[in-house]
Amino acid sequence: EVQLVESGGGLVQPGGSLRLSCAASGFGFSYYYMKWVRQPPGKGLEWVSSISPAGGRTDYTDSVKGRFTISRDNAKNTVYLQMNSLKPEDTAVYSCATERVDRGRRADVYDFRGQGTQVTVSD
Repeated sequence: EVQLVESGGGLVQPGGSLRLSCAASGFGFSYYYMKWVRQPPGKGLEWVSSISPAGGRTDYTDSVKGRFTISRDNAKNTVYLQMNSLKPEDTAVYSCATERVDRGRRADVYDFRGQGTQVTVSD
């Protein structure tokens, strides 16, 4: 059974940092592309970032470039999202997703997706 379990969300003030983790099991993690997507309150799913299976290639949506960093540890079957300089507009449910074939910057296409973790950026 494929499982993707996110953790690390919470309430943080503007300008603060959070590190999200996504623990994967039930599939060949090191062969899969991983991505983070988010859903702000009342809005649709947005693609945030992707990383290639070996971790050598990463991609980010423009609004998070220079603030967020995606990484993975294939020995631990875990992907991370380091989020710095957080802004209120980053408030969303963040979830990780996986795909065997890279489908690009799409939030709505993936093989499996986790339940998500809430990130709230507010005073």
